[in-house]
Amino acid sequence: MSSSHLALSCLDLTNLENDCTESDIAALCARAVTPHGPVAAVCIWPRFVAQAADALGGRPVRIATVANFPGGDQSVETTVAETQDSIRAGADEIDLVIPYRRLRADTGMVAAYVSEIRQAAHGVTLKTILETGELEDEDQIRLASEVCLAAGADFLKTSTGKVAVNATPEAAEVMLETIRAHGGRAGFKAAGGIRTPEAARSYLDLADTIMGPGWAGPKTFRFGASGLLDTLTADIEGRAAASGSGY
Repeated sequence: MSSSHLALSCLDLTNLENDCTESDIAALCARAVTPHGPVAAVCIWPRFVAQAADALGGRPVRIATVANFPGGDQSVETTVAETQDSIRAGADEIDLVIPYRRLRADTGMVAAYVSEIRQAAHGVTLKTILETGELEDEDQIRLASEVCLAAGADFLKTSTGKVAVNATPEAAEVMLETIRAHGGRAGFKAAGGIRTPEAARSYLDLADTIMGPGWAGPKTFRFGASGLLDTLTADIEGRAAASGSGY
């Protein structure tokens, strides 16, 4: 399998634009099963989960949605309700923004928050968004990773795609090393700013180096992107394509 085929199978095809419409979601779901295989999931606003569940029924594409997004500043009660509503509507995965601004001052609060959502999301995949571009240094990224893994997160995700600095190889390295130190049982998701096959390949290569060849796959590794699908498809088909845009 080429790296572009692998990246496509690990893609969370995403539309988290503020002006997203039902028509946009219909188009997103239609693109999720490609001639080269399905993407891993669609990642969408909670209000579109039921629509996506209807559109993708019977297809091998999971439905991911967001919680406490994008600011990470909702009350835990609000996020619990949001999470439970999304699951009832058909969500298979919850991408939770942790209250990252509180990490340094009140690590225990962040741990308790993630634990509450882990309980609310019983039976579905919990991907915790660290917003690594807003954390102060690698030590904070490592601390956030450790807190989330200890609280039961299934994935560590870099970013919302809504801040100035999103996924970076430096943050990914710290997160993958922490996952390895915790037994390699959790997955990793790079999100925001990944638009080319070359960029995707660099993250897959990093995973091979840290976690071992063959570790990365849809159950353990994801890309959060929209425009990446077009450039991966072009690469697989051996044709040129403009760089993807968007999340």
